[in-house]
Amino acid sequence: MKRLNRDQLLELARREVQEISPPELEERLAQGEDLTVIDIRERDEFVQGHIPQARFIPRGFLELQVEQVQPDRSKPVVIYCAGGVRSLLAARNLKEMGYENVISLVGGFNGWKNAGLPFTVPTVLTDEQRIRYSRHTMLPEMGEEGQIRLLESKVLLIGAGGLGSPAAMYLAAAGVGTLGIVDFDTVDVSNLQRQLLHGHKDVGRPKVASAADRIQDINPDVTVQAYQEPITSANALAIIREYDVVINGSDNFPTRYLVNDACHFLGKPLVDASIFMFEGQVTVYQPAAPERGIEGGPCYRCLYPDPPPPGEVPSCAEAGVLGVLPGIIGSVQAIEAIKLLLGLGEPLVGRLLLVDTLDMTFRTLKVQRDPGCPLCGDQPTVTELIDYEQFCGLPSGLTSGQANGARQEAVPAR
Repeated sequence: MKRLNRDQLLELARREVQEISPPELEERLAQGEDLTVIDIRERDEFVQGHIPQARFIPRGFLELQVEQVQPDRSKPVVIYCAGGVRSLLAARNLKEMGYENVISLVGGFNGWKNAGLPFTVPTVLTDEQRIRYSRHTMLPEMGEEGQIRLLESKVLLIGAGGLGSPAAMYLAAAGVGTLGIVDFDTVDVSNLQRQLLHGHKDVGRPKVASAADRIQDINPDVTVQAYQEPITSANALAIIREYDVVINGSDNFPTRYLVNDACHFLGKPLVDASIFMFEGQVTVYQPAAPERGIEGGPCYRCLYPDPPPPGEVPSCAEAGVLGVLPGIIGSVQAIEAIKLLLGLGEPLVGRLLLVDTLDMTFRTLKVQRDPGCPLCGDQPTVTELIDYEQFCGLPSGLTSGQANGARQEAVPAR
């Protein structure tokens, strides 16, 4: 077997691997060509700047991870390092793996930067964050890029009760950067059977204050925006507008219709859930957004065009609720929110997940958008926020909780 020195090995690689200059690569990217660009430098090099659109795979992991970035071996792949040497050898290895169109960038990132071409200085995880979120970042579907996206995301929770507690805690642990919490209630001893955001020492405190303390203890990366006020037609649009996804754990029909309508007007996805005794349900209401390629699905009014008469639906205080149940349902809400934020999997758009904990069955029902829906239908008649207390037939001047005689954590499936 012939032994090669460094220069001979590089010369051999140049004969086998196509090379491209920085200006040529920039022109091809500007023309929208489908190129997979991979930065194989070390992390401390990458964080100082990289070519826009480049994916980061350190040289030592290239052969192990390249298929996750580009599984099609016939597609063009551009490899670059700092000066163009490591990329030549790496490209040669990819050709041995069967990649047919591997290209090395002449001069590497230094050549790109010296040519005056634009580069991106990335947002990166700190050393502590890399440890905290390591079980996330090793997931190919998420990686460091997905975790950073979570840290930059904002989720609004309507209610800090049974459903809001597990949703808030898991979103905080997952590293969702900003959590807004709307709740004007105070912690009661009867809440402690299921509302894990709060403890015995919090009895009598505002729920938003107790929730903020618990979330900060879970993850100091998370900023909590507390709204110690009821959400109404007067403030709903202003509050919801600031968030990427809304999670509804509200306890009354006026709020459910209000949040649904406001999210529809603002084009915000709504993760909606309800619990009753031993049963729960979860779905996602995604307004259509043709400009972003989002077809959309049904809204809350498609399922429930009219609210039930006041007093017909018993509250949790009247009928009871299994304390573990909101933990299950609220956790599903958190998963759906993360999927929406990262564009993962298939959210529960147009599907209603039904959970019965007595026989531990999970069923999914398809739900169609109603063309005659007054909100999202073909000829909508609800074009602005309305008086939702009046719509639900509640006495003027009373909150829905007062009218029902007790606060309930959600509505049962109907």
